[in-house]
Amino acid sequence: MTSPLRTPVMFIHGLWLHSTSWQGWADRFREAGYEPMTPEWPGAPASVAEARRHPERQAGNGLAEISRHHARIIRDLGSKPVLVGHSVGGFIAQHLLGQGLGTAAVAICPGQIRGVKAVGPAQAKSTFAFLKNPANTRRAVSLDADQFRYAFANAVSREESDRLFEEWTVPSPARPLFQLALANFARHSPAKVDTHNNNRGPLLLLSGKLDHTVPDVLTRSTFKQYRHSGATTEYKRFDDRGHSLIVDSGWPHVADTALTWLTGKGLT
Repeated sequence: MTSPLRTPVMFIHGLWLHSTSWQGWADRFREAGYEPMTPEWPGAPASVAEARRHPERQAGNGLAEISRHHARIIRDLGSKPVLVGHSVGGFIAQHLLGQGLGTAAVAICPGQIRGVKAVGPAQAKSTFAFLKNPANTRRAVSLDADQFRYAFANAVSREESDRLFEEWTVPSPARPLFQLALANFARHSPAKVDTHNNNRGPLLLLSGKLDHTVPDVLTRSTFKQYRHSGATTEYKRFDDRGHSLIVDSGWPHVADTALTWLTGKGLT
């Protein structure tokens, strides 16, 4: 249970990373006075090793299932948490914030919401291997070391990329990839976020200029989707970071940026 004297913060991971990859962030936020939690996606095992042995446990989960799972956890808390999400987790953080289920959110290289139409060749290359087979919507899929290097860790050394791959990567359901990619073609897409909510908490969008999976142009386009909301929405870019920015050697700077922003909003 969270202490009533400490602000809860929920860390939400994205595709191909396990929830335990947030441990450094959790420790840093705890030292800053927060009460962190790192829930797994529905069905996902509690460890990297177990998740690799049993990919079928989360196969077929989509955005709606992942969002509802985190919403149930929040409702059981008794108080709204700060939401910090990366990649698909960044989409989930926005989705929950739009429903009034968070006091604030930091969405890091977030999966594109409905309405974002920008796309680039790097993003297409990062996801095409999975999107070309519709049967993957029912499967959990894995990156190999080279795919991880291109999609996540292109901004760090090959040595660090291989270490991160071995330490944190797990199979993930491919269904969210399809839902995000086809969001603008589905009338009732689960990738829709309430960007007009004037009463939600503040939102910070963080981007990596070198990101191949969620190129900076997508995050900037997401930022523009909130232009009609009176609630606080801010954007910041890290010019030397790629998609692995929450786990690679530069993660403390990203975490401190989020903490500084939250402190400035009076959310400690």
